[in-house]
Amino acid sequence: MNVSSNTKSRKTYIHYRVCNLCEAMCGLEIEHDGQEILSIKGDEKDPFSKGSICPKGAILGEMYKDPDRLRRPLKKTDSGFVEIGWDEAFNIVGERLNGIRSQYGNDAIALYFGNPTVHNYGALMYAGAFKKAIRTKNNFSATSMDQLPHHFASHFMFGSGMIMPIPDINRTDYMVIMGANPLASNGSIMSAAGVQKRLRDIQQRGGKYVVIDPRVTETAKSSDEHLFIQPDTDVYFLLAMLHVITKEKKYDLGHVEACITNFKEIESIATTYSPESVSQITGVNANDIKRITEEYLNTEKAVLYGRMGVSTQSYGGLCHWLINLINIITGHFDKEGGAMFTNPALPVVRNKKGHNPYGRWKSRVRGLPEFEGELPVSTMVEEMETEGKGQIKALFTHAGNPVLSSPNGGRMDKALKGLEFMVSMDIYLNETSKHADIILPPTTGLEIDHYDLIFNSFAVSNNAKYSEALFPPKDGQRHDWQILKALTKRLSKKKLPLMYRISTPKMWLRLGLLNGSYGNLSTIKKLFTGLNLRKIKRSVHGIDLGPLIPMFPKLIRTKNQKINLAPQLFLDQLKTLQTQFADKRNELLENEFRLIGRRHLRSNNSWMHNTEKLVSGKNRCTVMMNALDADRLGFKNKEEVVVKSKVGEIKIPVEITKNIMTGVVSIPHGFGHHRKGTKLKVAEAHAGVSMNDITDHNRLDALTGNAAFSGQIVKIVR
Repeated sequence: MNVSSNTKSRKTYIHYRVCNLCEAMCGLEIEHDGQEILSIKGDEKDPFSKGSICPKGAILGEMYKDPDRLRRPLKKTDSGFVEIGWDEAFNIVGERLNGIRSQYGNDAIALYFGNPTVHNYGALMYAGAFKKAIRTKNNFSATSMDQLPHHFASHFMFGSGMIMPIPDINRTDYMVIMGANPLASNGSIMSAAGVQKRLRDIQQRGGKYVVIDPRVTETAKSSDEHLFIQPDTDVYFLLAMLHVITKEKKYDLGHVEACITNFKEIESIATTYSPESVSQITGVNANDIKRITEEYLNTEKAVLYGRMGVSTQSYGGLCHWLINLINIITGHFDKEGGAMFTNPALPVVRNKKGHNPYGRWKSRVRGLPEFEGELPVSTMVEEMETEGKGQIKALFTHAGNPVLSSPNGGRMDKALKGLEFMVSMDIYLNETSKHADIILPPTTGLEIDHYDLIFNSFAVSNNAKYSEALFPPKDGQRHDWQILKALTKRLSKKKLPLMYRISTPKMWLRLGLLNGSYGNLSTIKKLFTGLNLRKIKRSVHGIDLGPLIPMFPKLIRTKNQKINLAPQLFLDQLKTLQTQFADKRNELLENEFRLIGRRHLRSNNSWMHNTEKLVSGKNRCTVMMNALDADRLGFKNKEEVVVKSKVGEIKIPVEITKNIMTGVVSIPHGFGHHRKGTKLKVAEAHAGVSMNDITDHNRLDALTGNAAFSGQIVKIVR
């Protein structure tokens, strides 16, 4: 709904919507005249975000009118890309992909979906049918580069990869934050618009939050306490916490005691990992480990939370299992102030009890198992390069830029050149889509209606908000779901059901809400009073559905309806960890460092660097180095250095600081806009270099298959 007002010069309108650029779901108040955006600010009446906004949301107007954005299909020719019509583009894609799978088989086609896919409910709703039409086992996504360990631990413990615990940040009194930087991410696997205020509220009610990270992040600077930890060693810190808990038998199972199994197995897991034994490995003082554990145990409303830095390391799966385990056995689980679960208006947890989407097939070259129908993205490049039956010959990408985001991106860049055919659904001619034969640009941002399917399921309170599109598509533009439907029709070997052919995302959304937890059809009582799309649309600021509530055992999807505290896969990897424990942490050579990534509030995905207001100011693509290390090696601030690894090297300026651990360096992700063939206006000063030109695609979390970016050893020279 738009609300109009009069000004002296022209009539203006107010449009309310949810920003869908990141997980935070900030409500926006957009003033416009029907053609141009006049201002964007936070919607103070939004019950979830309460006026919060970040620099990304404030420049949605610039993104909308970006002249570099593609609006019509492009076809690659010998003389470059040319615009073509939609039907011609669809027909070319259908003919070429059908021809390739007829010649080589279904698995010769690979699919890659980037992070923006999950911020678009239309794309999500129609991606499934598209995948079924292709029938390939070579499915990849950004999930296995940042959050797969969360899903993996949740599946084997609770029965579904989408049952992921969320910190009840609004009511907790003690929060341990490991490898996460909510002030830059706005919360991740913890949708928490206005997270800075939420963290400050913990302190104002007499609580405390502690950050454990190799870098003094933006979040760490405002925390009550920060502890440095060596990259790639969080698993030892967590095992030391578990050691203290089990040794002192500080258990509190609460209401979940009746629905757990394998409790006895966990009592001996951490016997050898005392705080003293892991202190030298982690770099965290033993007394600090014991004190943090005791403070956490002795606070009724406390929660342990880990995110990106914990996920992207050699034992990310073990880390997230241990985080869940510790929260469960100490009474900080499914309970106010602890790790809880959202009860969204449209639930995404729908799989049957006992469903096991793991290891049904393996990657051809390295033999890595699938999970939830996807293979680890780190295997994609070798599946393109290695000849033989099942070799990837064609690639379809949606809203992804794996040349910049996947490990060993330089190798990916070369591998894409060898494909027989490639299609990209993307709004830019970027480092990945430049290799495509056909580019299909969908509408985006202000041109689409929006309901957040995924992140309403990971929000720190229950809420619902629907956003109408502000501007209609122009010049024959197509939405993501319309493009996917058109391609599915051309690629499906069977006639599509009538319901699918006439459907729209809004139709599925309406039905989903009716059958949801608050919907008209959920109970007879709610037949006339329940939540539906019409009510949500009328509430332009959104609807507050209340705080997080206990959801167990109702939410459990394991076959025996019990929480499995000690899944065998995790116990088996613990044995591997134990064999490495004694010789862990070899000394680094003089010019060697352990590499970690970082994120900035002004960026999220690589395409955001095309907006001048987001990249203006000082250069953020630097290698952060501790002042003591820089002095030891004779480096000066802003001096250009060479960072080398097994797979490549990059040149990048040094940023000397005290806010990073000695022996550790940090480089941001998403940069590297220096490759030829793109159509972007990113200034040379802001192009930066890609961290993933030096990350090793062979470095994985062996348990989950997630890329292990954090902790890789690099050399730095002049």
